[in-house]
Amino acid sequence: MICERYDVVVVPFPFTEIPVRKRRPVLVFSGSRFNHDNEHSLVAMITTAKGTSWPSDVAIDDLQSAGLLHPCVMRLRFQTMPNSLIVRKLGTLNSADAVRCADALSGMLN
Repeated sequence: MICERYDVVVVPFPFTEIPVRKRRPVLVFSGSRFNHDNEHSLVAMITTAKGTSWPSDVAIDDLQSAGLLHPCVMRLRFQTMPNSLIVRKLGTLNSADAVRCADALSGMLN
């Protein structure tokens, strides 16, 4: 599946060959051209963060657009993963959530 930047998708976790996997949401950060050309997507963790928090966590405010059922944050914990592992698309971040996530990434790189 080729996704667009800021799509929220479901993937098996962990991403390795461990036999027990749970399906978890992630945020696609790479653009569709990269995703297509490389057959991989750069994704960031989405978590409820019930037990932990990072200063760079970004709350996802519009849960409905993102396709999320519970309050979640985007965490700047990245993985480049094969597109073939993407199970399904849940939704897409709204523009305000996307800007905040992009700003967090920019801050991480500065």
